[in-house]
Amino acid sequence: MDSRKIVFKETAVILLGEIICVSCMLGIYALLGYFSNRVLLGGIIGGGVTVLNYFFMAIGASLAADKAQTQDVKGGKAILQLSMLLRYVIVFVILFAFAKSGLCAPIALVLPLIFVRPIMLVDSFFRRKGEMKQ
Repeated sequence: MDSRKIVFKETAVILLGEIICVSCMLGIYALLGYFSNRVLLGGIIGGGVTVLNYFFMAIGASLAADKAQTQDVKGGKAILQLSMLLRYVIVFVILFAFAKSGLCAPIALVLPLIFVRPIMLVDSFFRRKGEMKQ
């Protein structure tokens, strides 16, 4: 499968999972009586930042894999390290700015970042055995 298709497919899985998890988070906030516009905005922004972070991580990993296939392992490693550093700095700056602005609830802003691991775990659990070998 084309690496671009894999990147978009994996990002779509994360997007769907984030929508489900953020919706559940908002429901829990509502059940506890803490739901507000700040929580809603925090969930939306946090989920969006998380999906974009995953998308750019997948692009960086795809570029690094292409470099490694052409026997440029050092170049692939450099791409991964630079990508990770840039993504972490950008995510931190965005989340810090929104949290400091008071527009978003800080916990609702950060929780979507934690949802990625469980989403990937559930995705790998339901994935067919033939798809895992690719």
